[in-house]
Amino acid sequence: MRKIPVYSHPAAGWPALISSTRKLMDYQTFLRGSVSVLKSNQPQGGFDCPGCAWPDHKSHKRIDVCENGIKVIASETMTKKADAQFFARHTVTELQGWSGYELEHSGRLSEPLYYDAAQDRYVPISWEAAYKRIAEQLAQLDSPDEALFYTSGRVTNEPAFMYQLFVRCFGTNNLPDCSNMCHEPTSVMLGKQLGVGKATVMLEDFEQAKLILMFGQNPATNHPRMLEMLAHAHEQGCQILSINPMREQGLSKFRNPQKPTHMAAGQSDTMVDEVVQIQIGGDAALLTGIAKWLIENNKINTDFITTHTSGFEPLKQWLTEQSWTDIEQGCGIAQTEIIRLAKLVADSPATICTWGMGITQHVQGDDNVAMITNLLLLMGMIGIEGAGASPVRGHSNVQGDRTMGIHERPAQKLLDSLARVFKRPMPQAAGFDVVTGAKALIAGKLKVFMSMGGNYAVAAPDTSAIEQALTTTQLNIFVGTKLNETMLYPGAHNLILPCLGRTERIVTAKGEQFATIEDSMCQIVPTQGTLTPVSDALKSEAQIVADIATHVLKTDTDIPWQAMSTDFDLIRDYIAQAIDGFENFNTHIRAAERGFHLYHPARHRVWNTDSGKAQFIVPKYPITYVAAQMANTAAALNDGLNPSGNDSDQNIEQKIWQLTSVRSHDQFNTMIFGYNDRYRQTNRRDVLFMHPDEISRLGWQKGDQVMVSRHASSSHTAHKNKPRVLGPLILTEMDIAANAVAAYYPECNDLFDLDTHAPDSHIPAYKSTTVVLQRVATAARLSDPVLSA
Repeated sequence: MRKIPVYSHPAAGWPALISSTRKLMDYQTFLRGSVSVLKSNQPQGGFDCPGCAWPDHKSHKRIDVCENGIKVIASETMTKKADAQFFARHTVTELQGWSGYELEHSGRLSEPLYYDAAQDRYVPISWEAAYKRIAEQLAQLDSPDEALFYTSGRVTNEPAFMYQLFVRCFGTNNLPDCSNMCHEPTSVMLGKQLGVGKATVMLEDFEQAKLILMFGQNPATNHPRMLEMLAHAHEQGCQILSINPMREQGLSKFRNPQKPTHMAAGQSDTMVDEVVQIQIGGDAALLTGIAKWLIENNKINTDFITTHTSGFEPLKQWLTEQSWTDIEQGCGIAQTEIIRLAKLVADSPATICTWGMGITQHVQGDDNVAMITNLLLLMGMIGIEGAGASPVRGHSNVQGDRTMGIHERPAQKLLDSLARVFKRPMPQAAGFDVVTGAKALIAGKLKVFMSMGGNYAVAAPDTSAIEQALTTTQLNIFVGTKLNETMLYPGAHNLILPCLGRTERIVTAKGEQFATIEDSMCQIVPTQGTLTPVSDALKSEAQIVADIATHVLKTDTDIPWQAMSTDFDLIRDYIAQAIDGFENFNTHIRAAERGFHLYHPARHRVWNTDSGKAQFIVPKYPITYVAAQMANTAAALNDGLNPSGNDSDQNIEQKIWQLTSVRSHDQFNTMIFGYNDRYRQTNRRDVLFMHPDEISRLGWQKGDQVMVSRHASSSHTAHKNKPRVLGPLILTEMDIAANAVAAYYPECNDLFDLDTHAPDSHIPAYKSTTVVLQRVATAARLSDPVLSA
């Protein structure tokens, strides 16, 4: 199909600076936010940006923040408050009708609040009364496993360590976190194959790479600081390929705000050499074709395979059995093109594979990560400079939280270590992750829900069912900085506990404290806010955890919770005793400006796997899985099942599409900053993206209104055997692969269900689901969906 660039300018540059300035003005925090921007990602006395987890470069920059980071900072540094006066003006029922954008701009949470059902409003409550209510409700549980303790990646290492310790002292491993919804296949499969579920590269490896394969990423929107490194790598002679169903316009050229010549003369750097536009869900099939050719033509690293790996022969046999017909059908790429890509891999002495949620969020997400790792192992690209596995995490400390023990399936070694250090037994049974926890919540098996940051109901599939389930609990506790949708579905008791933001100072009886985070490449760095808190009533997350633990556990523990909350060095001393790699934590974190790198065994070709070697893994799903799902939906339609409930004169082949969810340029996770998706050139969120050639093939037009529906059984009653329908959405043009459409997350989350997920990691399939499209009456068409808002 045609290439259709909808945005002709380079990424970043003046539009990014102008947009960032507007966002600071929009949040009415220009001076306060600007001061924070200058402190973002600074090595001494600065804070780590609360946005993405991309690492800091070793070279110092006076301003080291991207457009996305400025938006997150603007959101956090606003002085407008969602306080008692705000809630006196708005009932919870009214707020349930507000958009994510409206809630985001409602203000900072500034005092503890309790839901009063008689008034249908949040009302002030003292901290002490809130803690007593929590202790009373937790004491009434028949089992600690009736409580679910969720964590967002915005939580720094020190309070995360305290939080998981409190939860385990309470008696459960019910510790789901946002990793369950973003990079869980990465953690699971890299753990099985390499011994550690993290990146094997450091940022400096990008400067030495000769080939970078980017899978399922849109860094211009989701982690813009990566653009500079891609442009620099390309300038050093590295070839960069983007493998994605979407031709993201922000990956073509990069105008670097750090370069005066770029900004003054309109210059820009090239980033991506080409886009391999595969079908949605076609990554494993493409990788299968590349690996098949490499093996059959003896272009693999036999010495590395013999010395360092296990499981090669089963993988080789499986690859031999895969036909080129199935490979082409699975990925939508011709055999000749796949062979050309395989030759690039064969000729590269240093290859990095980097990926985002376009790889992980599939039913076959585990297979996708396994095949990326298989490819790197075939070529011996683990443990050499300029090469390796580089998953790009989302939230700034989502990886650090997992390292600190936020995990529903903790390693036995961690539990034993915690038991040794704190002299008490730890719960052994696996806990609930996001998917199993949501199912338990919907089934009425959970009585308490606690969230340390995040927007659980909106981030997860089956949003409506989870929101309804939250109203049936005995207690919901939300620790956060901003109001969100999940907080608006109260149970019998509902508490909002406001905490300090990343940009704000933490001052205790022991003086000013700093915390730490772990970026997506295993670097541990300090973070220290500099702003005066927006309210005197705010507490640090560490203090909130300590207070809850003190009230709940009472005399059942001799752990010095209050001492830890006032002295973060004490927390780090405990981390040093309990978590591998953090020995002499306090010394190491102060020894270098940019912190220290956690030891990664696989980077040194030490394999902490079951076999003691790096492990090849054969995929579980057929490489034609997506095509089979579309065929199954076609068969269901032929049998008279119409998920939309409407008849149509279109052929079945024209109705059935593969849907992927995407984020706009004006959002971060579930936070909606605005409606401007600059690189896709639309100012609204109720859109359905489709290639114009496909629109023409259907006989439809840009601006048509389309209903999107899916029929999938669910294990819970809210959606059991009922069609899921979204729309009407406005048909909008985008350079996306054939048979593919895209809609915005989280608005499309009710199309996804909790039963459709990867088998081992349980990650929901946000990036690939088969849907049926039904055009609404042509008369309802909008003349210009880009400008109409």
